[in-house]
Amino acid sequence: MSEFLPSEVREGLEKARKAALRKKNRLRVRAGGESYPVLRFWSRGFALDADVAPHLRGLVDVYDGTRHLYQALIVASSQEEGELLFEFKRNTPAVDKAPLDFVRDPDAPVAYLTR
Repeated sequence: MSEFLPSEVREGLEKARKAALRKKNRLRVRAGGESYPVLRFWSRGFALDADVAPHLRGLVDVYDGTRHLYQALIVASSQEEGELLFEFKRNTPAVDKAPLDFVRDPDAPVAYLTR
Protein backbone atom coordinates (compact mmCIF):
# COMPACT_ATOMS: atom_id res chain seq x y z
CA MET A 1 0.00 0.00 0.00
CA SER A 2 2.85 2.43 0.75
CA GLU A 3 4.09 2.27 -2.85
CA PHE A 4 0.85 3.94 -3.97
CA LEU A 5 1.38 6.95 -1.69
CA PRO A 6 3.17 10.08 -2.89
CA SER A 7 6.77 10.40 -1.71
CA GLU A 8 5.94 13.46 0.46
CA VAL A 9 3.30 11.47 2.35
CA ARG A 10 5.68 8.52 2.84
CA GLU A 11 8.40 10.84 4.18
CA GLY A 12 5.89 12.46 6.53
CA LEU A 13 4.77 9.07 7.83
CA GLU A 14 8.40 8.02 8.40
CA LYS A 15 9.14 11.23 10.34
CA ALA A 16 6.01 10.71 12.45
CA ARG A 17 7.03 7.10 13.18
CA LYS A 18 10.52 8.17 14.31
CA ALA A 19 9.10 10.99 16.45
CA ALA A 20 6.73 8.53 18.16
CA LEU A 21 9.62 6.15 18.88
CA ARG A 22 11.70 9.00 20.37
CA LYS A 23 8.86 10.13 22.65
CA LYS A 24 8.09 6.61 23.82
CA ASN A 25 11.68 5.68 24.63
CA ARG A 26 13.76 7.55 27.24
CA LEU A 27 16.95 5.64 26.49
CA ARG A 28 19.97 7.60 25.27
CA VAL A 29 23.47 6.66 24.20
CA ARG A 30 26.38 8.94 25.18
CA ALA A 31 29.60 8.79 23.21
CA GLY A 32 32.32 11.40 23.00
CA GLY A 33 30.34 14.03 24.91
CA GLU A 34 27.34 13.72 22.57
CA SER A 35 23.98 12.13 23.35
CA TYR A 36 21.77 10.29 20.85
CA PRO A 37 18.18 9.03 21.44
CA VAL A 38 17.67 5.27 21.12
CA LEU A 39 14.79 4.27 18.86
CA ARG A 40 14.77 0.56 19.73
CA PHE A 41 16.68 -1.55 22.28
CA TRP A 42 17.03 -5.32 22.54
CA SER A 43 19.29 -7.69 24.44
CA ARG A 44 22.02 -7.85 21.77
CA GLY A 45 21.94 -4.25 20.51
CA PHE A 46 20.02 -1.06 19.77
CA ALA A 47 18.96 1.22 16.90
CA LEU A 48 19.60 4.94 16.40
CA ASP A 49 18.19 7.36 13.84
CA ALA A 50 20.48 7.24 10.80
CA ASP A 51 19.88 10.95 10.07
CA VAL A 52 21.12 12.06 13.51
CA ALA A 53 23.69 9.54 14.73
CA PRO A 54 27.14 8.94 13.24
CA HIS A 55 28.61 5.46 12.76
CA LEU A 56 29.63 4.92 16.38
CA ARG A 57 32.22 2.37 17.37
CA GLY A 58 33.82 1.63 20.69
CA LEU A 59 32.88 2.41 24.26
CA VAL A 60 29.50 4.10 24.93
CA ASP A 61 27.26 4.66 27.96
CA VAL A 62 23.53 3.84 27.89
CA TYR A 63 21.21 5.98 30.05
CA ASP A 64 17.53 5.81 30.95
CA GLY A 65 16.84 9.48 31.61
CA THR A 66 19.59 10.38 34.08
CA ARG A 67 20.14 6.83 35.38
CA HIS A 68 23.27 5.12 34.05
CA LEU A 69 22.28 1.62 32.94
CA TYR A 70 25.15 0.12 30.95
CA GLN A 71 28.65 0.69 29.72
CA ALA A 72 28.95 -1.08 26.39
CA LEU A 73 31.43 -1.81 23.65
CA ILE A 74 29.58 -1.54 20.33
CA VAL A 75 30.02 -1.88 16.59
CA ALA A 76 27.70 -0.64 13.83
CA SER A 77 26.24 -3.68 12.09
CA SER A 78 23.84 -2.41 9.42
CA GLN A 79 21.43 0.29 8.28
CA GLU A 80 17.76 -0.54 7.70
CA GLU A 81 14.78 1.74 7.03
CA GLY A 82 16.50 4.89 8.27
CA GLU A 83 17.91 3.25 11.40
CA LEU A 84 21.52 2.44 12.24
CA LEU A 85 21.70 -0.91 14.01
CA PHE A 86 24.43 -1.49 16.58
CA GLU A 87 25.47 -4.74 18.21
CA PHE A 88 27.03 -5.17 21.64
CA LYS A 89 30.47 -6.75 21.84
CA ARG A 90 30.32 -6.26 25.61
CA ASN A 91 27.44 -4.93 27.70
CA THR A 92 28.20 -4.38 31.40
CA PRO A 93 25.61 -3.10 33.89
CA ALA A 94 26.72 0.11 35.58
CA VAL A 95 27.19 -0.03 39.35
CA ASP A 96 27.65 2.80 41.84
CA LYS A 97 30.23 1.04 44.03
CA ALA A 98 33.19 -1.23 43.50
CA PRO A 99 32.59 -4.99 43.62
CA LEU A 100 33.72 -6.85 46.75
CA ASP A 101 36.63 -9.24 46.53
CA PHE A 102 35.52 -11.19 49.59
CA VAL A 103 32.38 -12.88 50.90
CA ARG A 104 30.43 -10.68 53.28
CA ASP A 105 28.81 -12.46 56.22
CA PRO A 106 25.04 -11.78 56.09
CA ASP A 107 24.94 -11.47 59.92
CA ALA A 108 27.88 -9.05 60.14
CA PRO A 109 27.17 -5.69 61.78
CA VAL A 110 26.77 -2.70 59.50
CA ALA A 111 28.95 -0.44 61.64
CA TYR A 112 30.87 -0.55 64.93
CA LEU A 113 30.06 1.91 67.70
CA THR A 114 32.85 3.17 69.90
CA ARG A 115 32.58 4.70 73.34
